[in-house]
Amino acid sequence: MTSGSDIQKKIFQSMSPEKKLQLSLELNLSSRKLKAAFLKNQHPEWTDKQIEDKVREIFLYAHT
Repeated sequence: MTSGSDIQKKIFQSMSPEKKLQLSLELNLSSRKLKAAFLKNQHPEWTDKQIEDKVREIFLYAHT
């Protein structure tokens, strides 16, 4: 029986490096947009510039 993670692994192995890079950039952009929306909800008084700066700071110092 093939697990979901095995299927995902095969899919990623079959992707070109360019496609993997494209997907990672799209994921990064989506993450930043989601974080910006969260911050805007938590701090409605912040300007768009403040939100943008905070998102940049969060991702700059993020650790895995």
